This record gives sequence, structure tokens and C-alpha cells, in this order.
Amino acid sequence: LAGVWSRTQQTANGFACQYKVPAYTDVAELIKKEKINLAVVCTPHPFHLEPAQQAALQGANILVEKPLASTLEDADKIISTCKKAGVKLGVVSQRRWYEPVLRVKKAIEAGKIGKPVLGTVNMLGWRDKSYYDADKWRGNWKTEGGGVLVNQAPHQLDILLWFMGEVEEVYGIWRNLNHPYIEVEDTALAVIKFRNGGIGNVIVSNSQKPGIYGKVHVHGENGASAGVQTDGGAMFIAGMKGILEPPVNDLWTIPGEEELAEKWKMEDVRHFSSIDPMTHYMERQIEDFLFALDENRDPLVTGEDGRRTVELFTAIYRSTRDNLPIKLPLYPENKNDMDGRSG
Repeated sequence: LAGVWSRTQQTANGFACQYKVPAYTDVAELIKKEKINLAVVCTPHPFHLEPAQQAALQGANILVEKPLASTLEDADKIISTCKKAGVKLGVVSQRRWYEPVLRVKKAIEAGKIGKPVLGTVNMLGWRDKSYYDADKWRGNWKTEGGGVLVNQAPHQLDILLWFMGEVEEVYGIWRNLNHPYIEVEDTALAVIKFRNGGIGNVIVSNSQKPGIYGKVHVHGENGASAGVQTDGGAMFIAGMKGILEPPVNDLWTIPGEEELAEKWKMEDVRHFSSIDPMTHYMERQIEDFLFALDENRDPLVTGEDGRRTVELFTAIYRSTRDNLPIKLPLYPENKNDMDGRSG
């Protein structure tokens, strides 16, 4: 770590003191003085654009915390700026490096389930008032950009898209079911048509106490199924509790491999106990990004991948607003309602 930037000097100084690095409130100055090759953007979602653009224009490669942006307009501007500047762009989605997730992806690529024709996301978690009070930007349309769709669900949405491919149409709905002290949605559902002819559904929520699980399952045209429980039990609350349970392959019916899931589960539990799950998978993603720079290739999670997640949750917001199925691809609108996120 060579330096830190924040929009306020106080925040920058606090982080810089903790990690013994210089503090800046000017992105360009940070990139120039510290000769930064990779800038990681960790601001609240609606504020990714400015530091990402400024760092890219100074020649730094960019890794943006998920989601890439809270709106398609900002996502497209970040992607365009990085392309024009000739720098690489990645988006944090460290759950792709979970071994159970990689197993499902490899099984799909090997043709073990045939064409994936049905994909599902079920993410049933909990966030209480203390979570929103811990960071005042949470829970507001202007400063968080959205609720569960923008903050928690991008992990599972990205994995679903990685498994199933491009989306053709979305019909969705969001609600705030039991968090009256926040503006944003705590629950969203969607039915999806994929371009490969497959279908899917998404249920994501922060309204189940205690949190139950996060799962992504995929079913193939040959009848075989594979899936991963990305989060289990009382799902961790970012920055407040640790990850309590390892990710596991909770569904595996590929012929001849049905008994492997239990073997893998034991292996995954052992592996989980030997690492710090809060940092290990992030380290693997950063390592992949650095190798991508050395090898002049795309990182595993690209800016375009990040845009697809933004496009999916944008379609759910627009579908709720218009009470209609939304055809993809989507582009920014010349409206002031944030795609229907104003309630």
C-alpha cells in the first residue's frame, strides 16, 4: 500500500495513520507522487466515478469495489475512461474464487450439465438498525444508491451471470418489508430470460432474522444440477461480524459425481479453518489482477462483467417502476428518478 485518498482530510488521515502511508485528498496528486500502478476504489457506491476516472486518467489501473457503480451512466463513464486511458479495469467479486463456485463453473464449461437452462439465486439475510447506523451513507438513495440489490446482492448476481450468461429480459419488483428507518429496498425478486434460451429467478432480501443463507444453483438441459451455498447460517454483516460458515456445494447431481459433494464439503471446511475468509479471497482477486497486468490479459472479473450486474439490478428497478418486463441491453435514461429508485 503506497498511499490513501479520501474526500475528507480527516478520513484520509485516520486510514493513513493506521497503515503508515501518506494521505491525500487529491487523486491525481496521489497517483503522480506515489507512482501508483493500481488504484482500488472503495468509496460508497454512488461515488466511484470521480476517483476511478481521475486515477485512470493519470495512468493507474483500476479495481473498483462492487458494484462497479450504482447507475449505468456512471458504469459506462468508468469503462469508457479506462479504455481511452489504456488501463485495465476490474470489479471486486471475490466470491468467484470460492472453490465451490469454481467447481460449478468448471462443470458448466466441461459440458457436464449440458446447456444451463435454469439458474436461481436465493439470498436471505438480515441487516439490523445498528448496521445502518454504523455508516450513515447506508440506507439512503443518494448516498448508497440502493439497498440489497446494490449493496449485498451483486455477489450472487455476478455468479449467476457467470454461470448462465447474457440476460435478455427481466421482470422484477422491490419492496421495503421491515426496515422503516431506511429509504432503500430490503427485498427484491425477479424472473429472468437469458439469451441462451434459459430462464431464472432471483430472490434477495435483508429481511430474515437471523440470516438464513445465500445460494446460487444452476440446472442443465440434461437434468443435472450443480450449486453453491455462498453464505450460510447467520450470514456475516460486513464490518461487524466474521464469516461463520464455509461456502459449500450444497447441490450436485451430475451423474457419477453425486457423492463428491460430501467429500468436497469436508475439504472446504478444512480449508476454511486454515485461512482468514475476510481477506483470503480478496487477496486472490488482487493477485489475479496483478497477474493480468503482468500477462497483459483481462482480469477474471472485468469492467464489462461489473456493468452486467449493474444492468441487471437496474432492470429490476425499472421493471418495478414501469410494472413491465424490461428488455436488455439497457442504457442510461434521461430521467431524474434513478431508474425508479425514488420510492
